[in-house]
This record gives sequence, C-alpha cells and structure tokens, in this order.
Amino acid sequence: MLNKNRGLVFKTAVFLYNNHMEEISQIKRFAKTHSVPIMKDEGIDFICNYITEHDVKTILEIGTGIGYSSIRFAKTKEDVFVSTIEFDIERYHEAVKNVADNDLMDRIIVYLGDAATFNFDRKFDLIFIDGPKAQYRKFFEHFQYNLSDKGVFISDNLSFHGMVDDLSLTHNYSTIKLVKKIRKYIDFLKTNPEFETEFLTLGDGIAITRKK
Repeated sequence: MLNKNRGLVFKTAVFLYNNHMEEISQIKRFAKTHSVPIMKDEGIDFICNYITEHDVKTILEIGTGIGYSSIRFAKTKEDVFVSTIEFDIERYHEAVKNVADNDLMDRIIVYLGDAATFNFDRKFDLIFIDGPKAQYRKFFEHFQYNLSDKGVFISDNLSFHGMVDDLSLTHNYSTIKLVKKIRKYIDFLKTNPEFETEFLTLGDGIAITRKK
C-alpha cells in the first residue's frame, strides 16, 4: 500500500511539473511570436536558484513584460511574493492574464505605470531591474531604500547582445546611445561607495549588487 501511495505522489508530481512547463512554454512561444523580450534561460535559471538558495521571499520587479519572469520567480517556492511594474498597457493586460492563468494572483501583484513614480513603504529581498535600459540608474536610486539589509539588486541585459563590450556590432544611432547609457550604469555600480557588485556573463549579462 505504501508503494502504491508513493507511486501516486510521484505521478502527481510529474503531472504538475509537466503542466507547469507547458504553461511556461506557452508564454515563451507568445513572447517569440509577438517580439516581447524575455530573459534567456541561463539567466532566469540562475535567479530562480538564487531565490531558493538565499530564501528570498519578497521581490520587486521593474519591467513585467508579459509576466514570464515574475511567474518563474513565484513558482520557485510557495512563500515567494512578487510586486511587478509594467509601463506598456498591452503587456500589462497580457501579464495579468498569464498570472491569473497560473493561479498566482494571490502572490503576484502587477502594477501599471512608470516604475520611477511608484513608492513602496516596505522592503524587498530582491529588486530585479529589467525595464527600460536607459533608466536603470534612476530605478536603482529610486528603490535603493526599499532594499532589505541582506537584499540584492539584480540587473539584467548588461551585455546587451555583446554590444556593451563591442560597440561595432551596431551602427544604429539610437542603439549606440542606449549602449553608452548601459556602460555608464555599469560604471555607476562599480564606483558606488555604498554597494558592491558582482558581474556575471550568464544570459545577457547580469549584475548582483549588495550593500557593503
């Protein structure tokens, strides 16, 4: 009888895992079809592992997109709560739909608006910056006092498809301006007297920033 119960538990776990992966795959397919940028697998897997290993419970995400990363974060553990902010109204509605479809409305709150105008009276274990690249420093400075004592900022896309290291990869004027702003943000992190930053080449370039 014990073995049968174990078999049932195992089959249930496999079903839930497969269902979870199919839901995630659907979101990824939608993102590809509609040209919505989402994190590379290597980068988001790293953050999900970080959430588990460091017992992260509260997350602020700047740049919801269609909810892919916030859903992945919330599904790492049942005690993870995500507040996420999206500026684009169409992506906001798609994110809300995806969060509801994954039964995560009780643990993910999606806000519509400019993250730089939002104020929270609580602290977060992890603040994930993945919104408009030109405003990374503004977001960092705006939310630095919302970071818990042992919390971290994680900034994504700091390689920007390799262009941060090699600007000759693009000849587009707007892209060159954006890459230069990312470089300035990286310099800001490197020279910040109150924080220390570790730069990783995972995904599209990730920075992990902690209070000194």
